[in-house]
Amino acid sequence: MRIISGTNKGMKLYAPEGMAVRPTSDKIKEAIFNMLGYIDEDSIVLDLFSGSGGVGIEFLARGAGECYFVDTSHKSLSYVKKNLELCKFNDRAKILINDYEKAIANLSKEGRKFNYIFADPPYDLNCGINIAEKIFENNLLVQEGMLIIETDKSEKVIENIHTHMVKYKEKIYGRTKISIMTYGVD
Repeated sequence: MRIISGTNKGMKLYAPEGMAVRPTSDKIKEAIFNMLGYIDEDSIVLDLFSGSGGVGIEFLARGAGECYFVDTSHKSLSYVKKNLELCKFNDRAKILINDYEKAIANLSKEGRKFNYIFADPPYDLNCGINIAEKIFENNLLVQEGMLIIETDKSEKVIENIHTHMVKYKEKIYGRTKISIMTYGVD
């Protein structure tokens, strides 16, 4: 696992051994950022199920102003901290230990809004549509903000979701499906 582009390009990141954490592969990260294009320096990012933080750190390396990392695992978040220190991104990051539903509710209560929200839940949770519904119900995206969800290719994510959600893109890479939604304009 490495940083694909931006500052610290090519830097290898720490990741735990084994399958308890399934970091987003470099190929999938590259595909996501090719679909997203330029990342504005004022962008605020939320990385749900952050694992070792590879995607959130990629956003920071590409110029995002700030990233919130959320996971339920202390061990995973210890890798996020190590990777942030390695890349010298500590001052642009916030780490929250929480499950995604509580994190979404708490961030909404605080009035937080994000330009990009990335979620990579364990495939067996089959919770992509629930994540999308919670994000839109809690109004966590700025106007035209993007929600990116990585799931198993069999999971249906973009169907009958919030009326202002607009399907942006959906691509399949092997077993992985990337669904990108944007909060539409009225």
